[in-house]
Amino acid sequence: MENISELTGFRHLKMQVQRRLTNCLTLAETHFHRSFPMPTVTYQVRGMKAGVAYLQQNEIRLNRTLLLENSAEFIGQVVPHELAHLLVYQVFGRVKPHGVEWQTVMNNVFDLPANVYHRFDVKSVQGETFTYQCQCRTHQLSVRRHTRIQRDHAVYFCRKCRSCLSFVSG
Repeated sequence: MENISELTGFRHLKMQVQRRLTNCLTLAETHFHRSFPMPTVTYQVRGMKAGVAYLQQNEIRLNRTLLLENSAEFIGQVVPHELAHLLVYQVFGRVKPHGVEWQTVMNNVFDLPANVYHRFDVKSVQGETFTYQCQCRTHQLSVRRHTRIQRDHAVYFCRKCRSCLSFVSG
């Protein structure tokens, strides 16, 4: 159960998220010379994802735990990142998720780096992991990915060296 100060702190962060969205929407409206609806924001993302944009619903779902643990960087980068997905969809339709349109919004409209992945410590949200090895390093895979490999004989490749991941332990 949360105490009063934790709830008050979370309410304050939610207000900061709304302010950040308002500021970013103002930048986008100036850039694109049109108005955009304020997205709905919920805090129900779990696991290691920081946020998810639901394009047709104009909704952003954020990871409450990662927001609480990394509030400044989360509000500074993740909130605009997810909003950029919604804006790109509204202006350009369905395009590559982190393609040139999204990168342009991040760089030229929000004046932010177009980082695709966050670098938050995820130990508190990670859950059990399984060790896999490629040619260049060790990877920690989630229960879901490990189960998929074991059950469906799925294959995962390292993004860096592009070699197949092999199970080590778990």
